[in-house]
Amino acid sequence: MLRKCVLVCLTVSVAACANPDRKRLKDTTRPTYDKGTGKLKELTYDANANGRIDTWTDMDGSIPLRARMDRNEDGKIDRWEYYDADGRLLKVGFSRADNGKPDAWAFSGPDGKVERVDISSTGDEARISRREYYDAARVGANGQGALVRAEEDTNGDGRPDKWETYDNGAMKTVSFDENGDGTPDRRLTYGKASLLLVESEPDASGRFRTRLAVK
Repeated sequence: MLRKCVLVCLTVSVAACANPDRKRLKDTTRPTYDKGTGKLKELTYDANANGRIDTWTDMDGSIPLRARMDRNEDGKIDRWEYYDADGRLLKVGFSRADNGKPDAWAFSGPDGKVERVDISSTGDEARISRREYYDAARVGANGQGALVRAEEDTNGDGRPDKWETYDNGAMKTVSFDENGDGTPDRRLTYGKASLLLVESEPDASGRFRTRLAVK
């Protein structure tokens, strides 16, 4: 989407202003060129059409590299877009803490729909504390793909120790690694928002030997 906007901006920025909307777009679309090579290196844009610049895109000529956006115009960046060498969107960063720094990153599939979201409680992309997986073929509550499973590193050792599965937006199971060996030791199963089953004491194959139905 942004690449399309970039191409439109490049076209409008050199066109004559025939109406207020085109004048606004031209006034807020400000290119910066590399003094040595003459190539476009940054382009600004007004994404919500209110006359204020809210998007800054690092460019390699006509190819976008990275974009920073202040969508609510509070003076803090709240969306980051990252592109590959061909200008295709790789991932989108956003700030759950709303502090101007990314702490979560969404990855899309070939169809452009979100397939995975990585979340870092520390804001460090190299230390992911929660990873969510989405099914683009199923519509979730936000109109995007449905959350189908997640894994979480609750103690910060770099390994998942909590696993969740979902069905139609509701948690189906949650499993815990309680002895730090990297495999689930206890699993809770839910139905209609109620706990139905507690399983524990897995054998060598991971099959739970103890099953307690909750009535």
